[in-house]
Amino acid sequence: MSTTGRQIVWSVGFSFLIAIIVGGIFIYVFPITEWSELWDRHFMDIPFVIFIPAFSIAVGVLLGAFSGLFWRRQFLSVDHALHQLEEGRQAEFKGRPPLSEMQTIAERIDKIGKQMAEQAKLSQRLATEKVEDQETRIQEIISQERNRLARELHDSVSQQLFAASMMMSAINEAKQHTEATPEAKQLKLVEEMIHQSQLEMRALLLHLRPVALKNKSLREGIEELLIELTQKVTMDINWKLETFSLDKGVEDHLFRILQESVSNTLRHAKASKLEVLLIKREDLVILRIVDDGIGFEVEETKAGSYGMQNMHERALEVGGTLKVISIKNKGTRLEVKVPVMMNGDGAND
Repeated sequence: MSTTGRQIVWSVGFSFLIAIIVGGIFIYVFPITEWSELWDRHFMDIPFVIFIPAFSIAVGVLLGAFSGLFWRRQFLSVDHALHQLEEGRQAEFKGRPPLSEMQTIAERIDKIGKQMAEQAKLSQRLATEKVEDQETRIQEIISQERNRLARELHDSVSQQLFAASMMMSAINEAKQHTEATPEAKQLKLVEEMIHQSQLEMRALLLHLRPVALKNKSLREGIEELLIELTQKVTMDINWKLETFSLDKGVEDHLFRILQESVSNTLRHAKASKLEVLLIKREDLVILRIVDDGIGFEVEETKAGSYGMQNMHERALEVGGTLKVISIKNKGTRLEVKVPVMMNGDGAND
């Protein structure tokens, strides 16, 4: 039952009770000889026995309606303030609450909002400091590992492929003077496969690079990743990316969430279409990834998937929220909202 309906019921019941008490007192003070006098006595041409309960009910309905509407507005203002806190915004009350109790609630909600904002600022500042502190060491380690892996692939697999290609070329040149046989066709096919493997190895060596943003903005990193993805998969990929500045820690976490989400789409979704949206609206940064894949059970996957847990933790680390909606055979929508905290020091944009 709604607040207004509850107040009306209570007010009508209370008014009716008061009417009975007042009627009893009236009869006690002005005794009646016969009960028919209650019907014979009139007030405003209405029998007394009907006027009292009807008047009481009408007054109860009016008082209950006004009281219910009043409390409904108070509860809605509290609900609106809590919803703003849930969205990561600063809670705001329209006007000063008329009751001291509601004023206390408003002050406490405002205090909680400020504490959450400070915690979000601190989380973003710590994330930025953590990323900046580790970035140099991580980039050095990744660079060394890239060079080692590229060197080993070039010195072993690439050289072996080159040797095999040379041998197959020599064999096929020797076979040119003989009649075309199934064996010669197979040898030619093997030579083409080795040549293709060489091209893929060269592409692998060319694209060995760290997965972090590496001195790029979030928009540049996402665009580069998606462009490279369109060259390697047949999926229809579309994106809309706005340009704005963010703390380095926030950018890194959003980019990692995007990588994890796209990786899950490629491995599990069996999707034919992928859409990526990065926008800033008022004081919120929104990252949305949508696919048209087979979907999954969100609650079951959230409980057992390291990737989903990792994405939720990354969103929380920068004071944001992550919401996943997935429908079987309809697709999945992942949305991250992060409040912009002006660099934790008061100067972001």
